[in-house]
Formats: sequence, structure tokens, C-alpha cells
Amino acid sequence: MKAETITLAGGCFWCTEAVYEQVRGVLAVESGYSNGYAMNPTYEQVCGGDTGHAEVVRVTFDADEIPLRAVLEIFFATHDPTTLNRQGNDVGTQYRSGIYVESDEHRKVAEEVLADVRRDLEGRGERVVTELKPLSNYYRAESYHQHYFAQHPGQGYCAFVVAPKVEKFRKTFKQWLRT
Repeated sequence: MKAETITLAGGCFWCTEAVYEQVRGVLAVESGYSNGYAMNPTYEQVCGGDTGHAEVVRVTFDADEIPLRAVLEIFFATHDPTTLNRQGNDVGTQYRSGIYVESDEHRKVAEEVLADVRRDLEGRGERVVTELKPLSNYYRAESYHQHYFAQHPGQGYCAFVVAPKVEKFRKTFKQWLRT
């Protein structure tokens, strides 16, 4: 097994976490905050937009089972990389689209996938706003945010926002669906 980790910001971390918890080859998913400037931010501070952090998930995956390219293709298919600082009704810099890397190898793969996505979307007149940066100032989110969708599937936001993203993943990426 070759365990690797990538940190992704695709809007609300509940959505992104719920998708990756369904992916074959993913070993762990942790919701958190990264690439801001405040030390030890709380959820309330991040939601207020005053810390510079993005809501993120750290995805640890077995690279022998699922390549980083597939992890990133799932990421781009399950959020909107063309809306600056928003995903749906979630608005603010904390909901930006971002890929935060810890190695040159991951940066290279992310650049390649990002270039493919740009070609595809910009060919349709859409501009990709996903940032690609080194991971910095990461903090694990509070315990009650971990595995949120799995614990609260009937909660309004989960039922109307998270569930459709999970369903889109399940239909689009059957080959990567955890059995």
C-alpha cells in the first residue's frame, strides 16, 4: 500500500467529505481548515470569513489502488470550479475551490489535471478559478464536523445539498465506488 494525502477545497467540507467517504481506495477523510493566516481557527471564525482559511478535506488514499489523477477528476466533477469564492448558496472565501499540495509530484499531477479541466471548461466559455498552492496552516475541524453527512443524512442541508453531490459521484464514477 502506498498512502498519500491531498487537501482539497470544494466549498462546504461536508459535501466534499461525503463524496470521498464513498471512494474505493480512500483510507481516511478529515474535514479541516487550511491556507489562512489565523492560528487555531474555529468554525465560527472561518465561517465569518476573517481567517483566510478555506473549508477543506484531507484525503488519504492508497495510490496503488486509486491514482491521484482519479482523486482530482472526482473533485472537479463534484463541485463547481468556475465560481469564485462560492459553491451554490455558500458564499465567501472559505468556500473557494482549491488544491493544496505537499509534494512536487502532487503539484505536477494537479497542474496536468487542472490544465485539462481549463481546456474543457474554457472551451465552453467558462473560467476555472481553482487555486493550486502548497498546503499551509492546516487545522482539523471540530469533531462534530467529521463524518457529518454519514451522521446527519436527513438534516436539511445534507438532504438538499450534500446528497445530490454524493449521488452524482455514485452515478458518474461507478468504477471508483466503494463496495
